[in-house]
Amino acid sequence: PLAPRHCTDIICCVIFIVVILGYIALGVVAWVHGDPRKVIYPTDSYGQFCGQRDTVNENKTILFYFNILKCASPAVLINLQCPTTQLCVSKCPDRFATYIDVQASYRYRTDQWNYYKQFCKPGFNNPRKSVAQVIRDEDCPSMIIPSRPFLKRCFPDFSTKNGVLTVGNQTTFKDGNGKTRNVTDLREAANGINNVLDARSVGMKIFEDYAISWYWILIGLFIAMILSLLFLVLLRFTAGVLFWIFIFGVIGIIGYGIWHCYWEYDHLKGIPGSDLTVYDIGFQTDFKVYLQLRQTWLAFMIILCGVEVIIILMLIFLRNRIRIAIALLKEGSRAIGYIMSTLFYPIVTFLLIAICISYWAVTAVFLATSGEPVYKVMANQTLCKYANQTCDPETFNTTNVTKLCPGAQCTFAFYGGESLYHKYIFIFQLANAFVFLWLVNFAIALGQCTLAGAFASYYWAYRKPADIPLWPLFSSFGRAIRYHTGSLAFGALILAIVQLIRVILEYLDHKLKGTHNSFTRFLLCCLKCCFWCLEKFLKFINRNAYIMIAIYGKNFCTSAKEAFFLLMRNVVRVAVLDKVTDFLLFLGKILVAGGVGVLAFFFFTQRIPIFAQEVPTLNYYWVPLLTVIIGSYLVAHGFFSVYAMCVDTLFLCFCEDLERNDGSTAKPYFMSASLHRILGKKKLSPKKA
Repeated sequence: PLAPRHCTDIICCVIFIVVILGYIALGVVAWVHGDPRKVIYPTDSYGQFCGQRDTVNENKTILFYFNILKCASPAVLINLQCPTTQLCVSKCPDRFATYIDVQASYRYRTDQWNYYKQFCKPGFNNPRKSVAQVIRDEDCPSMIIPSRPFLKRCFPDFSTKNGVLTVGNQTTFKDGNGKTRNVTDLREAANGINNVLDARSVGMKIFEDYAISWYWILIGLFIAMILSLLFLVLLRFTAGVLFWIFIFGVIGIIGYGIWHCYWEYDHLKGIPGSDLTVYDIGFQTDFKVYLQLRQTWLAFMIILCGVEVIIILMLIFLRNRIRIAIALLKEGSRAIGYIMSTLFYPIVTFLLIAICISYWAVTAVFLATSGEPVYKVMANQTLCKYANQTCDPETFNTTNVTKLCPGAQCTFAFYGGESLYHKYIFIFQLANAFVFLWLVNFAIALGQCTLAGAFASYYWAYRKPADIPLWPLFSSFGRAIRYHTGSLAFGALILAIVQLIRVILEYLDHKLKGTHNSFTRFLLCCLKCCFWCLEKFLKFINRNAYIMIAIYGKNFCTSAKEAFFLLMRNVVRVAVLDKVTDFLLFLGKILVAGGVGVLAFFFFTQRIPIFAQEVPTLNYYWVPLLTVIIGSYLVAHGFFSVYAMCVDTLFLCFCEDLERNDGSTAKPYFMSASLHRILGKKKLSPKKA
């Protein structure tokens, strides 16, 4: 790794730099044209934002629909394409009322008129105007119904009473046109809205749980980090003992889970309602209900038993290979012991990926909000030939449309545009997604190549640790950036293209879910499977190609070819050592996550008497519990990924060492004596002093 080098894949490096500059330019253009307020604030029929500061609508944060019956579905409401007047209001209606009734009683019930007119157009205060003209000009809604705000929009306050759909505890309402209608006329909107509202209720409770328990979640993740670091430090000295402890620890944790599930299953025996099935009770927002069913615990117990049996069988059949892998891990732990800084490099990769995600998300939002307000003619008469045509609100009253179509209005419809920039926004979004994938894969490739270079400098040191260069991690990072940016970008580009194709296939599959064309669905399924396999294969090739780049400094294609054929010549060793090592590291992640998870479970369920008073009151204790378990797994994965890269690098270096050297005085092996004994080679020749 310390041999003189030259720049590789220069053309790809230049293209990569140009693309980054173009990506920055795209972000600047999106920032100039975009307006995130279009996402944050709803927009009324006049193109004004509801709730925006320093405007007439500053205190009117909610969007109100004059005639919600004209809206076919909740999706239409959210997309602001409902063919009715929309106004910004400070609060939603809380009662039933019609304009006809309010107008008839405004002389002696001024309070009703004052309440009703806040849902009329700003400035309208003429209750003497005929009802027909008011409805035609849409000065006021023909009716108001009890509503509640959701997504900053007034939706009918649906509820069920004895299994009957109601609005404001009523099953009928007056539509303002002299008819009494049933609330089931809103059923199409009600079904979708109620599901979303239930999800919102669950989401609010989850958010509250996070707000209360975030401190304890961080403590759990810190414990996971300490356990992961402690494991990696001890692995250098007691790899075999620790891994067997880990293996039996995982078996013990799963065994405890099986016993706990059986205890809960047996404890619920005879309790009324516990024999119901999940199908019988349907979907419930209170997930504790499912824990009162015997079927739930029986399913958990069966799943855990299956996992337990699979792990035990794998240990029985792979016991000899596990011993070999443990010995290789000892060599890896020794390498990490000499280069401890590598344990913290995943933080650099995480920061780079976080920057990429943030830039992509911000650019996507600004691109999505780059449209200009588009206004369309909204007419009550179905035969109006100008209906749904674009219009200009400033000149609309001077046109003949209002004469030919009495009551027609020029109202805001959506955001769009006809300029060249607006026509290619979809292309810009695709480019944004593609460059994002390219940059993320480059950040991962840079991390793999940097770590491989550091560990390769350990392996190829003739006398360890005396010949290991100073600051091997930083030196490797500098070599990767200075000489091999083009090669890393080339590998990331190939992977990004395949991933973009997979994203497009997923999008097409989502769009075609409602179709009944079996052949198209089958073809898409085959393509998705093929590109998934291709992505996995490319990740494997790229990973080993980056190791070869770190060792020899050749271009990407040459390194990928040499790595592939080197692995094919040692395919048995790859299967025995590399994959078994991955399996053992995975068990280590499971044990760290499971151990911290069990501790978190006892804590959040108040089963640790010392900390019982410190446990926060939660809606769902599984929210912080799952967060701690998943977070602990990711923390362990970050540290263990360094270890996996170390083992892969040492293994590839070992294979290369066997092919280039023969153990003689002229061509001595660079591998350590312990690794030499593990793989059954002849005794090492004496090394030169």
